[in-house]
Amino acid sequence: MDDVARVVLGLEEHDVAEEVMHFLDRTGRTRVVATAGDPRQLAEAVRQLEPDTVVAQPSVAVGAQLNGSSLLALETRESVASLRAAIASGARGYYLWPAEREALAGAAAAARALPASRERRARVVAVHGPRGGAGATFVATHLAAAMSRSGAQTAIVDLDLSFGDLTPALGAGDEARSIAQLAPLSAEPSFADAVWSHPEGFRAAFAPGPHEDTEARNAQDVVTALAADEDALVLHLPRAPDDLAQWAFGFADRIVEVLSLDVLSFRAATRALAVLGDDQRVGFVVNRSSRAEITVADVQRVFGREPLAVLPVDRGVTAAQDHGRLLPRRGRTGRAFDRLAARCLAVEEAPA
Repeated sequence: MDDVARVVLGLEEHDVAEEVMHFLDRTGRTRVVATAGDPRQLAEAVRQLEPDTVVAQPSVAVGAQLNGSSLLALETRESVASLRAAIASGARGYYLWPAEREALAGAAAAARALPASRERRARVVAVHGPRGGAGATFVATHLAAAMSRSGAQTAIVDLDLSFGDLTPALGAGDEARSIAQLAPLSAEPSFADAVWSHPEGFRAAFAPGPHEDTEARNAQDVVTALAADEDALVLHLPRAPDDLAQWAFGFADRIVEVLSLDVLSFRAATRALAVLGDDQRVGFVVNRSSRAEITVADVQRVFGREPLAVLPVDRGVTAAQDHGRLLPRRGRTGRAFDRLAARCLAVEEAPA
């Protein structure tokens, strides 16, 4: 049971608490160790049991001392008041029961404590393109390269298990191992040597091939192992916020949403934020910025925060991608990625 996340529930309604407890216990990845119905009971349970995470209604959690335990907010009905209470209590995610129970289970499982020898050390950045063609693969790969250039020991993982765009984008050959091949080695001393290394110094774990079967748990094991080995870890997410993407959102220290300056991209980003809520870990990267009716200033106006980086149109991108190469460091795009890497690696940094 060492790899099972220990959960304390803080829910006012007994029947809902029973449903949530039985569901989380049945997943095999989490175990509810206590339930509480008010802030005092919740604080006492957390103090005594030191759980990996707390799943609670914002009204119960906001007045409780959680002693550093991560909080996942849970409600049966969404409201502005509960969203505000979740933000005030420092929740890392907001979920509706029962519609989002799978995402809740994934986020709770991600909070499980690692053995002392495998404690997480990496700064984890999840890169998400809410619209197809936004450039999430381009941003994720070049961000990993920029982080590596900065001196951080870096890895990237392709969590888009259906399409696996990271493999051609990095020019990886047959020697590159997939998540399905790496997962059985994730607890072994040989794991680090098994992960493919890019010429620019970072390592990469790829999506499974067309004839390989893998489960979301395999990907989670690889991510967790790399988070213990690296200084920085980039997660390349699929467009659709599936259960694995939801887990990655909860696991990340920073979430990068990739935008282009058009109405459809802004609309898709708005839909993504409806899933993430008013999460201060979210920052925006404007890709392929050029003269347009929609401008960079509209990012601040629409989403309430300035972009982390603005990437210009670069004529060299298509040729580089066609040959599985990354753009060189020199030039405006390379310098923009160096600045983005610095912002993502800065623990104290928060979006405006």
